[in-house]
Amino acid sequence: MKEFFSYGEKVAGYDVRVLNEREARAAAAILFVGAFLGLTNGVMLGTAVFSEYFVSFFALDFTIRVIKPKFAPSLLLGRFFVQNQKPEYVGAEQKRFAWLLGMILAWPMFYYLVIDFQPNPIKVLVCLICMALLFLESAFSICLGCKLFNIFKKEKATNCPGGVCEMRIKEPIQRFSPVQKGIVILTALAMTYGAYAYMTKLPDRTYLTKKIKTMMMSETELKKIEDEEYQKELEAFDKEN
Repeated sequence: MKEFFSYGEKVAGYDVRVLNEREARAAAAILFVGAFLGLTNGVMLGTAVFSEYFVSFFALDFTIRVIKPKFAPSLLLGRFFVQNQKPEYVGAEQKRFAWLLGMILAWPMFYYLVIDFQPNPIKVLVCLICMALLFLESAFSICLGCKLFNIFKKEKATNCPGGVCEMRIKEPIQRFSPVQKGIVILTALAMTYGAYAYMTKLPDRTYLTKKIKTMMMSETELKKIEDEEYQKELEAFDKEN
């Protein structure tokens, strides 16, 4: 009975209970896809039906993760896809802390998107933060909640994803040469400009595109649009008369 209520798994060679980071990353990727589809449906089609189902699943899944992760649906799906890969064991306590933060974000979103539908920019921002955290974990094995764990806990975490808790010196293959640094900077600038150009030049087919495009315009450009709309109204009025 004591073993049932223990959090994480006991594995020989580890002095703390652990979880498999590979299945956690796979689960994060699965949830990211669901969140992305929900956001896309909301932006492009103006419907929150998919998001309502997803947020319900997300909140329930993270609650189960905090209580007993071996029964969490997304983690079991992740396990199915990585079951033939060698496990990467990480400390269970810091992962539980990170998932607790996710659960705290999930239930208010459940209330405002499912029980009492009240979408606004702040709630969309919370969804984007959740998506960013899922993406960081699935793509780069970066667990920001685990990093916060070390800030609030006196005893520092061990067996962190990627071995970041134990790593002190980077290997030569992990370092950047001046040329590589330049490539990274140019790539980041190009991606930033590409995103800006996309948002400002994309035809106004969705509410989000219109809103972002308007936010990125200067006062001169906004004044010009207002004058053009006013001129069109005058011309339409003259034709009616």
